[in-house]
Amino acid sequence: MRVPRPITVHGIRAPRGRLMNDALRAALSTVIDPELRRPITELGMVTDAELDGTTARIGIRLTIEGCPLKNTIQDDVREAVRSVDGVESVEIDLGYMDAEARNRLRDQLGHTKTNPFADPANLTQVYAIVSGKGGVGKSTVTANIAASLATEGLSVGIVDADVHGFSIPGLLNITQPPTKLEDMILPPVVEVPASRRVAAGRDDVPGSIRVISIGMFLEDNRPIAWRGPMLHRALEQFLTDVHFGDLDVLLLDLPPGTGDIAISMSQLVPNAGLVVVTTPQPAAVNVAERAGTMSLQTGQKVVGVVENMAAMVMPDGTRMEMFGSGGGAMLSERLGQALDTETPLLGSVPLDSALREGGDTGVPVVWSAPDSPSARALSDVADGIRKQKRGLSGRRLPLDLS
Repeated sequence: MRVPRPITVHGIRAPRGRLMNDALRAALSTVIDPELRRPITELGMVTDAELDGTTARIGIRLTIEGCPLKNTIQDDVREAVRSVDGVESVEIDLGYMDAEARNRLRDQLGHTKTNPFADPANLTQVYAIVSGKGGVGKSTVTANIAASLATEGLSVGIVDADVHGFSIPGLLNITQPPTKLEDMILPPVVEVPASRRVAAGRDDVPGSIRVISIGMFLEDNRPIAWRGPMLHRALEQFLTDVHFGDLDVLLLDLPPGTGDIAISMSQLVPNAGLVVVTTPQPAAVNVAERAGTMSLQTGQKVVGVVENMAAMVMPDGTRMEMFGSGGGAMLSERLGQALDTETPLLGSVPLDSALREGGDTGVPVVWSAPDSPSARALSDVADGIRKQKRGLSGRRLPLDLS
């Protein structure tokens, strides 16, 4: 019996007339690259998909040697191919793309080493999480806002711009380094736990968080001793060299105060809205007010205030106001007057051991203890941010007026 000559379909060599090879290709199209979040068949990573009796022979080309997610991709390929009727075993020929293939992939992804978030036509909602002083839980708030938005099926990015005091990787339990693909950096991706997706009714639209931080490029806990120009360059590279893909929301976790990074952020991402974090304590409110009113100089909008470390509810139902009360409402009122615009209190997050435990384990409290008081408050903050309206000024609208 004459065997039909193989043909190439979408990068996969498949014999003519063999329905099984179409089934293999369909199965492989369900395998999503963990970093690029697109099917491996679209990314040119599949070179062969043939059936030899009951053995499926699959050729895979990873983007780089030493790919940190090599095992994950192989496991996903095996699981997908074994779901095809008639396949009893899977053999994977694993290789790596050459420089030319990586450049083609970069071009396919549309990475241009420019800052897409500075373009007024970009539809990603960008928010800088700021505070007047350190120790108010700004990074914890950032991580939980991202986790809550991702649970709703959104694609979220975080730029850990607190170069001297980075903490986002630990708060999200990220140990995987970024992947460098020629002159493009692929950030690690944090998936929403399956249990939370199901509980939120979003199992069919899985959200994710892409994170970049200077801490991912350090081998140990060494300090960063950089001055203004280097800080500006680091933030600029995070926005130009890192390929976030299509994001619904980008959060920038800024260092406290109104220094170099805050100024650079206003220049590099002028359309970013500001979320000001404070504690109830008047001393924190006074400093946070300065961080908010800096928007008068940068032309940015303060979208709201978050009060962290509010009263703790005790087992007997009483409330312990460790840091006082009313600071968030006070800051909201002051900023509203100073900026002559409504500045809502997005939420008041109580002191809660579950919140601290979530940070220590690297699982945000909105995932680890979604019914806790702090998780409910942080979810309300995320909802308030999600409801912010995108302005149309400077945006190109898809209208045909001919």
